[in-house]
Amino acid sequence: METVTITMKNLPTLYLEADTISPDAFAGKTAAQIAGLPAFEGNVPTTLGAYFTVSGNAGATAADTKIVVKGDVKKVKYLGFKMSAGELVIEGSTDLYVGAWMTGGKILAKGDVAAFAALAMKGGELTVEGNAGNYLGAAYRGDWRGMSGGKIVVRGNAGSDIGMYMTGGEITVGGDVDVHALTHAEGGKLIVKGNAKSKLGGQMVEGTIIVFGSIEVMMPGFKPNGEVELEIEGTKAKFAHFIGDMGERHKKKKGVVQYGNLYKKI
Repeated sequence: METVTITMKNLPTLYLEADTISPDAFAGKTAAQIAGLPAFEGNVPTTLGAYFTVSGNAGATAADTKIVVKGDVKKVKYLGFKMSAGELVIEGSTDLYVGAWMTGGKILAKGDVAAFAALAMKGGELTVEGNAGNYLGAAYRGDWRGMSGGKIVVRGNAGSDIGMYMTGGEITVGGDVDVHALTHAEGGKLIVKGNAKSKLGGQMVEGTIIVFGSIEVMMPGFKPNGEVELEIEGTKAKFAHFIGDMGERHKKKKGVVQYGNLYKKI
């Protein structure tokens, strides 16, 4: 695997839209060609080379390419946009749409990521060592297709509306989550190691939510369904089991009604 390192040299005044910073866009290119890839500062066309120093040539394919992003990229959007393979390491915090619509590959963000990270994700892995903003792994606004595959791990906290319209894949949050997690979910799994606020699993049809900490306000549409012992990532514990959202229509599989499952550690 070949490594391309890009280092911020000129901070943008406005936000920089850089959806070409991905292994797919870099594949088969030299450092000079990568520097010439397009970007936008606001609505002004520009190139990556106007803001970044580029060192190293990419691999022949996305799968053969690793990108390391250095410097202050808090005002850079779309890192890893639609990536299908390869690796992307972001050494600091960054702005909106990290890994949006990604289908494969691995992204490691060593700082925080802003809203809409892994939007409509279909595959691959996103690891965030800091905090994640709102709409993590969710659907694009106005759409009903959220995360359908892949894995997201956030070491810190996550914002509101994460996993909205989720149908598959897995999200693990090491800290707390804000309101409206897994709203409208029809599949997938959310593991919260910390606490959850209100409206957890609202209008949920299928899927699984596991909470190790507290739930500020339980949705009235979730019905107690006994207690179970689960082993989550090597930890065995007893959980209260709830099914819901009872206010929604639910499918049947082989005559058995399918509900969303919510587990709260006892």
